[in-house]
Formats: sequence, structure tokens, C-alpha cells
Amino acid sequence: MNSKLNIVVRVDLDRARAKVIAKGHITVHSVNALYVVAKRANSLREGLDLELDISQAFVDEAALDMLHTASQTRHLPARIDPHQAPCTISVLAPRRPVPTAAARLAA
Repeated sequence: MNSKLNIVVRVDLDRARAKVIAKGHITVHSVNALYVVAKRANSLREGLDLELDISQAFVDEAALDMLHTASQTRHLPARIDPHQAPCTISVLAPRRPVPTAAARLAA
């Protein structure tokens, strides 16, 4: 498994859309890098629809929960965005979740 996180951003300002594509391993620590990129993309234009494509990434369950929380609340965590600007995030779920430590031990 590749632990390096690779992030690509595609922006269409005319349609007020941005797509953040992440590959690699997303953990509760590396998810902060995605939040920072999302914050930068969100600052480009008010009302931007942000799609986070993590379908090609290995995502820890706790990190996925964190991303879904940001999507549901429409805000990035306060430590990333202290001003709590509205942020419309759609998360495209991963195809290959990383097994938990307990599941790896049971196998």
C-alpha cells in the first residue's frame, strides 16, 4: 500500500465546481492535507461545489467518518478554517477501505 498521498485539483470557475482527487492512504492525520486543499479551493469562489473523489484511495474508517462529518455540516473543521466559511463538499467514497487492525489480526 502506498502511504504517500497524491492530490490533484480540477477547477471550473464558470460552473462553480472544483474536484479534489486523492490517491494513496488517507489517515486521520493525512486527512488534514485534504482539508487544507479543500479550504483553498473553496476560497476561489463563493458558492463553489466541491467534490472530493477518494474512490482510488485507501481510507481509514475514522478518516472517512471525518470527511462525511464535514460534508454533512457543510463546514471544514475549525482548526483548518477558523472563520467557518460555508463549504459544500460531496464525498465520492473509496472502493477499497483499509482493513482495521482487528480485521488484519483475524485474517
